[in-house]
Amino acid sequence: MSKVLPRIGGRRALQGAAAGVVVLGLLLWWLLPLGEEAPTGSITISTGTPSGVYQDYGKRLRSALAKDMPDLRVRLQNSEGSQENVTRVATGEADFAIAAADAVETYALRHGPGAGGLRGVARLYDDYIQVVVPRDSGIRSVADLRGKRVSIGPPESGVRLIADRVLKAAGIDPGKDIIPESGGIATAPGRLQHDMIDAFFWSGGVPTGGVKQLADSFAIRFLPIEADLVAKLHHEGGATRYYRVTNMPESAYPTVQNGSAVPTMAVSNLLITRADVDPELTEWVTRTVIRSRDGIGAHVHSAQLVDLRTAIYTDPLQLHEGARRYYRSVKP
Repeated sequence: MSKVLPRIGGRRALQGAAAGVVVLGLLLWWLLPLGEEAPTGSITISTGTPSGVYQDYGKRLRSALAKDMPDLRVRLQNSEGSQENVTRVATGEADFAIAAADAVETYALRHGPGAGGLRGVARLYDDYIQVVVPRDSGIRSVADLRGKRVSIGPPESGVRLIADRVLKAAGIDPGKDIIPESGGIATAPGRLQHDMIDAFFWSGGVPTGGVKQLADSFAIRFLPIEADLVAKLHHEGGATRYYRVTNMPESAYPTVQNGSAVPTMAVSNLLITRADVDPELTEWVTRTVIRSRDGIGAHVHSAQLVDLRTAIYTDPLQLHEGARRYYRSVKP
């Protein structure tokens, strides 16, 4: 028996070692695309304005990309928002960008240069439309903004696209019936606090840093966007089909909402690229986006909603081949 036992132990040891190799192989398959080295070179990502979620997310995504692809140089570009981001990617000025689905569709409907080459990488999270007024303001609805000083976002922002549509649905001509301003989230909160405007529109993930910082030092309130107003938008057709009725959760800005949700509408955000961007690179970027969710989400609350099951739904864009390759590789 003394001769048999070592033989059995050796066989078990070999089996255990083989099982360990299999487990290690599976782990490496999950962590790295098989048979590929990390891409090198440089890419440009168009983000958004200071104090906005796009820029915060972009900075943290760059850090995550640096860990996965240390020899890839990632340059971030500030932008006015979704509309400018779509244009930059479509025309080759940027390689990747975050943009709202309605802005992507609007660009295509306007036959923007390079629209046919746009592709989706991942659906990220939803933007909530936030219309902010001082808490003691007499403005109670979007219709009450008539004749008021209203910041509706920079010309090439997604905010401007939505603000114009919401105002028109409420019977307000943005060019005639209000005193419009083009400030973004970096400037509008301060102007509201100092009584230089009466209200501002913002479209972003919640909580948005610029709005939260304002709420910490100034009493504000959100105007509701009711379901009937969203129904009027849907009746227009086109890109408005990407707006959905929802409530801004009571946890978004607790000191402002006091336990109450706010009726509003939302639109999904997409990470976009072009068909001619290298598939291998795009596969790696997609992988990083999905696997960095928890790390980024610890700082950017909206990023917690990035989910493998929903990321593939990048309507109105078809998935980039590299992104499709990644999602197939991790399909159960």
